[in-house]
Amino acid sequence: MDSEEDTAKVAADLGFPVAYGMDRGMADAIGAWWEERRDHIQPSEFIITQSGRVLSSTYSSSPVGRTDPEEALALVRILASRPG
Repeated sequence: MDSEEDTAKVAADLGFPVAYGMDRGMADAIGAWWEERRDHIQPSEFIITQSGRVLSSTYSSSPVGRTDPEEALALVRILASRPG
């Protein structure tokens, strides 16, 4: 689980929102895994249109599987190039 300071550093140059401080209710609402032993949410990532439609989602049950910014940008470009 990243500190608020580390989260702010990661989010500073991204140009899109990054959540911090998720609680169990929020995790349940988005269908994320909650780690009981350490009492925190596991990585959950979404690419969402301005209208709120989810184009892509990624859920992990450990730190492995986090999408780095370059991978996210590549996926956004692929999705944007598709018709319709």
